Amino acid sequence: MKAQILDINGKKVKEITTELFEEPIREDIIFKVIEAERVWQPYSNYYWAGMDRSASGKVRHKRHSWKTTYGKGMSRIPRKTMWRRGTQFSWVGAIIPSVKGGRRAHPPKNKLNLNKINKKELRKALLSALTYTSSSEELIKKYASLKDKKIDIELPIILEDKIIFLKTKEILKSLDNILGELRNIAIQKRSIRAGRGKSRGRKYKKNSGLLFVVGKNEKKKIKGIEVIKANELKVTDLASGGARLTMFTENAIKDLENFLIKKLNITDKNKK
Repeated sequence: MKAQILDINGKKVKEITTELFEEPIREDIIFKVIEAERVWQPYSNYYWAGMDRSASGKVRHKRHSWKTTYGKGMSRIPRKTMWRRGTQFSWVGAIIPSVKGGRRAHPPKNKLNLNKINKKELRKALLSALTYTSSSEELIKKYASLKDKKIDIELPIILEDKIIFLKTKEILKSLDNILGELRNIAIQKRSIRAGRGKSRGRKYKKNSGLLFVVGKNEKKKIKGIEVIKANELKVTDLASGGARLTMFTENAIKDLENFLIKKLNITDKNKK
């Protein structure tokens, strides 16, 4: 497909031909990979919970032996020694679930059943996600503020490499000319979370905003915009929750082509 390259003022500089955005959109594969790429929080208790005993000692169950509960009318459960005077002991039940401070009966185990994705399927999902972000219809579905509006700018948005050398203030100014109405959803906005989460280390929440993909050898930090290198790009970055507003540099397109098209020969295999 032919894609236009814009300058920092949003004017067309030239056209390039790329195969990155020609893959058919396969939402089933995209969402399958997104689910596999999720960061799972292990949910289980501390392994030694209820087993760490501050008082030392272990009750033996041998008959006619010192330091046992034999003949004292006690149940034969694990106990810890609190104090002793000669042959007189004070024991407290420990370890088992039925006693105070004991371990849980059947706690959740730390087992993560992560999905494995084949390499070809992962590459196909990434190419499909790139096409996904270049669809104005899918972009409108994700952002509620774009409902009943037309996107004037041609997708995908590819900028010349000069934008990397601009300062943050200059980049934000150029985005007004490049994005137009999409400028409102491009910059991340932070708000205070409603509810109990404020006191649990997650006081603020922010929207995803614009994703700016740069070349693997390019470095840039822009306040309010997520910047990611082409070689670190994942399906989750592009299509989590719908088609994300994405912008590329010219070098990023070249790096993605070298990795996904030329190096791996995906398009040739698909044509066969």
